[in-house]
Amino acid sequence: MSAPYTHGMGTARKESDWPDIKDTELEEVLHHFPRAGTLQAILWRSPRPFSAAATIKTDHGMLFVKRHGHALRTPLNLEEEHGLIRHLKQQDIPVASLLETASGKTMVLHNGWTYEVHDIASGLDLYQDRTSWTPFLNTGHAYAAGTMLARVHKALKHYNASPRSTHLLVSDDRLIRQQDPLQALGADLQLRPGLASFLHERNWKHDIQTHLLAPYHANAHAILHAAPRLWTHGDWHASNLLWSAPGSNGTVSSVLDFGLASKSSALFDLATAIERNLISWLDMENGVAPTANLDQLEALLAGYSSIAPLSTADIKALASILPLVHADFALSEIDYFSGLLNDRQNAALAYDTYLLGHADWFATPQGQRLIRHLHILGSKAP
Repeated sequence: MSAPYTHGMGTARKESDWPDIKDTELEEVLHHFPRAGTLQAILWRSPRPFSAAATIKTDHGMLFVKRHGHALRTPLNLEEEHGLIRHLKQQDIPVASLLETASGKTMVLHNGWTYEVHDIASGLDLYQDRTSWTPFLNTGHAYAAGTMLARVHKALKHYNASPRSTHLLVSDDRLIRQQDPLQALGADLQLRPGLASFLHERNWKHDIQTHLLAPYHANAHAILHAAPRLWTHGDWHASNLLWSAPGSNGTVSSVLDFGLASKSSALFDLATAIERNLISWLDMENGVAPTANLDQLEALLAGYSSIAPLSTADIKALASILPLVHADFALSEIDYFSGLLNDRQNAALAYDTYLLGHADWFATPQGQRLIRHLHILGSKAP
């Protein structure tokens, strides 16, 4: 069984950047995990773009295996992620258990790839073929997602691990919370040659200053700089959650995929959830102005507030940071496409449409409608 496509930057499927996981390599990898058993079949291959992953059957049961290019995720990079997952499990957040090797490791380096193996998470994978930037099926799911996100943030309040040791494909606010993001990015480029090579072809200082910083940074910086630092999920989308039921009474049964997780703040992660789920960015492909789903926005925030009440200042802060919440990750994607894959087309798309275009949208009538609505909701908050 093979998945010749993955989710792309838009609505179209694209050829996978990473080769399929093969039976022969799985047999060798599973040998390192005593609890895994012997491979019987590969049942499903994930269409997610940044790694190769599959659901498999062994003589011990069902498992989920994920394989990363070593240049993207080293064992150290994964250990940081796995430490977060273990902590959440100890705090009763529903995450899948990691299998361990005979020496107690939760990953294996094999033939230049890094592998991790998980138990199958509990729940219905209702969104497995839906990409980021597509909405929840209903407002009930939006509410439930907000509730679980607040639970995750409360569980991470005293998790004090160091930030991620990689800048590739992680979602954080490391650059935009700086007083001078352009200076910080310039210093970064000495250690990020793929990103440096791409930006060298662009008038990047002028572009970032004009599209992102001049309109939005003054207000956002003060908020992000003052927000308590917190490890966060970084990609809170419906497709990274499993569900108890498809209807509006469905709740979150499991939380998946901490690959983009890093250190930021609860407000930043909540703003990321709004950006990932509630704005129809993919409409831009067809020349249609994206719109925000305000009913689901209200439900998401209500669910969050049921666990961690949001104040007037909190909700208005979301309006200030939303136009910039994607910036660090967009630069990380450019670095990934340009430096790791030598994919200049997708790097250009990440720069023009994602980094600059998403920020520009907030100045449009539809973007301003979302910002106004957040201010209205903020005025009603305690």
